[in-house]
Amino acid sequence: MNKKLTVRIEGMDCENEAKIIRARMERLKGIGRFEINVVSGTLRLDYDEKVLTEQDIMRAVDGTGMRALKKKEAGRTAAWWKEPRILTLSVSGFIILAAFILEHIFGLSHDKAIYLYGASTLIGGYYPAKMGLAALRTLRPNIRTLMVAGAFGAIALDLWEEAALLVLIYSLGDVLEAYASDRVRNAVKKLMELAPKEALVKRNGKEVVLKVEDVTPGDTIIIRPGERLPLDGRVIRGASSLDQSPITGESIPVSKGPGDDVFAGSINQRGAIDVEVTKPFKDTTLGKILHYVEEAETRKSSYQRFGETFGRYYTPFMFALSLMVIIVPTIFTGGFSQWFYRGLVVLVVSCSCGIALSIPVAVVAAVANAARHGVLIKGGASLESLSRIRAIAFDKTGSLTTGKPIVTDIFPFREKTEEEILTLTASIESRSEHPLADAIMNKAKQAGVHVHALDWFEAVPGMGATAMIDGKVYCVGSKALCGSLGALASDAEDKINNLEAQGKTVIVSTGEKELMGIIAVRDELRPETKDALKKLKDFGIKDIIMLTGDNKHVAGAMSMEAGIDRYMAELLPEDKVNAVNAIKKEYGIVGMVGDGVNDAPAMAASDVGIAMGAAGTDVAIETGDVVLMSDDLSKIPYVISLSRRATNNIKQNIALSLAVIAFLVPMALMGWIGLVPGILINEIGGIMVIINGLRLLR
Repeated sequence: MNKKLTVRIEGMDCENEAKIIRARMERLKGIGRFEINVVSGTLRLDYDEKVLTEQDIMRAVDGTGMRALKKKEAGRTAAWWKEPRILTLSVSGFIILAAFILEHIFGLSHDKAIYLYGASTLIGGYYPAKMGLAALRTLRPNIRTLMVAGAFGAIALDLWEEAALLVLIYSLGDVLEAYASDRVRNAVKKLMELAPKEALVKRNGKEVVLKVEDVTPGDTIIIRPGERLPLDGRVIRGASSLDQSPITGESIPVSKGPGDDVFAGSINQRGAIDVEVTKPFKDTTLGKILHYVEEAETRKSSYQRFGETFGRYYTPFMFALSLMVIIVPTIFTGGFSQWFYRGLVVLVVSCSCGIALSIPVAVVAAVANAARHGVLIKGGASLESLSRIRAIAFDKTGSLTTGKPIVTDIFPFREKTEEEILTLTASIESRSEHPLADAIMNKAKQAGVHVHALDWFEAVPGMGATAMIDGKVYCVGSKALCGSLGALASDAEDKINNLEAQGKTVIVSTGEKELMGIIAVRDELRPETKDALKKLKDFGIKDIIMLTGDNKHVAGAMSMEAGIDRYMAELLPEDKVNAVNAIKKEYGIVGMVGDGVNDAPAMAASDVGIAMGAAGTDVAIETGDVVLMSDDLSKIPYVISLSRRATNNIKQNIALSLAVIAFLVPMALMGWIGLVPGILINEIGGIMVIINGLRLLR
């Protein structure tokens, strides 16, 4: 039987280390599917517990020179100055400084100084050498292997001081790169800390504290003032205001009472509430956010694929080039020591973690930044597509508008009363899930109307519904649908046109042969809609299109009010897909903003599906490439700006990494740069691109 295991790996800061782990896992019998995430520093795998034990896997990782930690151990971190790599680095640097002062100031002979340089090399190079030799055993040589080769080569040429400086500079760069990686991991870790690890649960008349993993749907948890919610649920007792900003990015606390949904990670303000748990933690909204943030690196952009492809061919090529520099000139001109040193410099300066690590660091930093602001971006591919959007299509109801329409007018015909029309319409709409149906039902509830039982009901997507009541067929919906089942009065046409010109949606109610009444509904624009659309245009979005099932009159009035470039009206769900495909042909990269349910086909057809108001809505989280956890359109300009910053950042990182390589390799080939200056420039370049990627955390 296969068992799942997740471990954190200390010392895995670059794709080169991941290759070593990958090679070890491939050689272990009993390992099934496994996944290595460099940025989060984790290894997830399935293994056959009849063949392997957890300890076997941990020992295999430890054998690479890295260290496997269980989740509990990973949470315990010593002070930075107590880290073994920091201690050995400090001691190594102190010995070099002492040797330099003794030799060049106090006149210590070089023959004696080399003992100090040798000690510095051994101490400072212990941890990198351990990992470098492990890489060599797996036939996955990396920069640590190069450091070992460089140090041995320098010692063979009696360059003890250079060997010690090489190890010191490399180790310092290694520690700084690890620090940069940890900054990104800590950003993800802070998200993970949003939910408490324990919950106060009511069970069998008692209050007990349980780990969140042991709490099951149906349990009741007690949330006191000032506490974070550990799990998603529904309020069953009490009332309070909740700060949902960690999940949705909303700055204002939201009032919650019995029947309201609440989300893990939210902060309870003043009141005490009892919450019925609805989901285990892994299925909570916060759990899914964490999952997608941690997996951001696995959904690769073209830049990430470029970095991996470049590394796959570049590293072996540079090994071959350095060997040629050593062998070919030696054959024709002799002078092995000279060419050996030059080949050594070529080898050492050619390899850096910069291009391999800076791209995923930038991606995860941007994704973590967005998650803190209530926006979920599903990886590098979505981030890249988002930065290249040239046109955006918006669903109207629930996206541009509040999605909570209200009834504004009721006009009865054929001697019917308003109450009769409202009763008939509400009876049929009671079976519908459309937002307009909610408006009718709310109005009926306010008026104290009781609905009739239906003999049968049939919904017509995007148009309305038909039903039978007491043996008679009725239609409620658009004029196009109900006009075919019941004759519309001529005087009703003017009334309908007038209402639609006001931006109202008209719901027609007909019997088998006659019009019975008209109900007008209005869905207001979101407060931030106009400003958000204006910012999108300022960002260079060429076309903003509204896609709606409403008629042309309503769509026209709404688009004019919102400041939309154009609209497409009277669309069925499949028509929206065709509309998105047509827009893609015109502009290339297109985004589609919808509620994640009715608009799922159109969002899937677009290059970037942007789901609105996804907090608590599983379908929206699964459907969207980008998920706005709150109903806030202003997040769209923000996330497009962030994606462009991230893309520019990645381009800068790639350009800088390639520039360093393009400078150092020819310099090394010509013999114009030494071992120590070469590795120093190389490490500085690598650290610069990583620090540049970290700017996206701001």
